[in-house]
Amino acid sequence: MATEPTTSFEPGTLVHDPATRRVGEYRASDGPYAMLRPVGGGREWQADPAALTAATPEQRLSAGVRAANERAGRSTWGSADLGRPPQPVPGCETCAELAGLRRNARAESDASAVTDADVLMRRHQRAEHDA
Repeated sequence: MATEPTTSFEPGTLVHDPATRRVGEYRASDGPYAMLRPVGGGREWQADPAALTAATPEQRLSAGVRAANERAGRSTWGSADLGRPPQPVPGCETCAELAGLRRNARAESDASAVTDADVLMRRHQRAEHDA
């Protein structure tokens, strides 16, 4: 079901901009343009108000997920590279124990336990190894 374009939105309304294929929060009109802000924040952009449509539930959900993923990608935890599992420090008994827990979790295909072991190792390394 297609939504008809409209030229009037309340501030805060999520709208779809077909020119950029993005969903944004309607902020205000500025001359001949509508000002939109990305879901989750960011730099505003100008859009043709006559082309905007109210965002569908699917478009709103997709924009929300994209914003959450962007926030997660920008976040850091100390200097840790969250894309790679932490490596045990040679000679550290605690690191070796946590690496063993992770190895066992992988062998059992328990992704949650693998993540738990990674989190515990990162915490330990920050506290004990200044990592």
